[in-house]
Amino acid sequence: MTDWEPDVLAGYWQQTFVLGPDPDGEGDLVATLVRRGEPDPVATHAVLMVHGFTDYFFHTELADHFAHRGFAFYALDLHKCGRSWREGQTPHFTTDLARYDTELERALRVIAEASPANVLVYGHSAGGLIVSLWLDRLRSHGMTQRKHVTGLVLNSPWLDLQGPAILRTAPTAAVLGALSRIRKKRVLRPPTEGGYGATLHRDYGGEFTYDLNWKPIGGFPVTFGWIHAIRRGQAALQRGLDVGVPNLILRSDHSVREVSDPLKIDEIQRGDAVLDVRQIARWAGCIGSRTTIVPIVDAKHDVFLSIPESRHAAYCELAKWLDWYLAETSDAATQSERG
Repeated sequence: MTDWEPDVLAGYWQQTFVLGPDPDGEGDLVATLVRRGEPDPVATHAVLMVHGFTDYFFHTELADHFAHRGFAFYALDLHKCGRSWREGQTPHFTTDLARYDTELERALRVIAEASPANVLVYGHSAGGLIVSLWLDRLRSHGMTQRKHVTGLVLNSPWLDLQGPAILRTAPTAAVLGALSRIRKKRVLRPPTEGGYGATLHRDYGGEFTYDLNWKPIGGFPVTFGWIHAIRRGQAALQRGLDVGVPNLILRSDHSVREVSDPLKIDEIQRGDAVLDVRQIARWAGCIGSRTTIVPIVDAKHDVFLSIPESRHAAYCELAKWLDWYLAETSDAATQSERG
């Protein structure tokens, strides 16, 4: 691990984790942990945020929301993503989601060294799938309490493959698996023009500013090897997980069909233009432990990047759940101290 140094975001710091050679043959891997402000040695709660596909941490408004509730805030740019991408690497590419475990657990170690905080894990979209599978493995090894993980928030987690039903059949899975072995970096879906990304960025139809090299408007290419890793992860989740901690799942109340015509961008400002929210509703019960599921009216795929009314509703729902979560973890700590 390197020392902390100033981040690209004002008031934030970053630390690089050196992970060694890439098993997929794309050089050496690094991951980047981002911290809001100075460390608080007496913080009793922290949040660790994990982004989705074609994404990285930039959403300081959400970080501020957690900080104002007393959370030390950290976000992890996974290897080959955002701050952690290096020349010659395929953005976001991996053939095994479990490879993220190392950097996730290093992040927990850094958080623990800063303060004796309970950690709330947060995952969006593909990041929601990644952290759910990771927390299930932590629990199965009896490490959840030892790592001080006490809660989970999922923002539109990617729990199934959207699109025609034939894409989710066993024959399709077999073909995908075969192609991922022989042509793992071959592009299955190229970047699109406009679409969901254009509803977000301030230079297009949105309200937010971020680096379009790290989060391009049309997304990154989807490869056979990466989507096969996602499908294996989704299959494991659908067989049933137990993340071992109470969890909140936020999603939109409806999906919309994505359009790329800039003249029609208003059609996808309200609703999830990336995932089928009915699939999130169907598989949310497979996360395990105490699950609270809240649909947000007219929310986008990232509910905290929605239009102002829906974004406000999402923050209100998060605040209500955090009230319960903080009381619950406080009671548990008191009972533990009493023996």
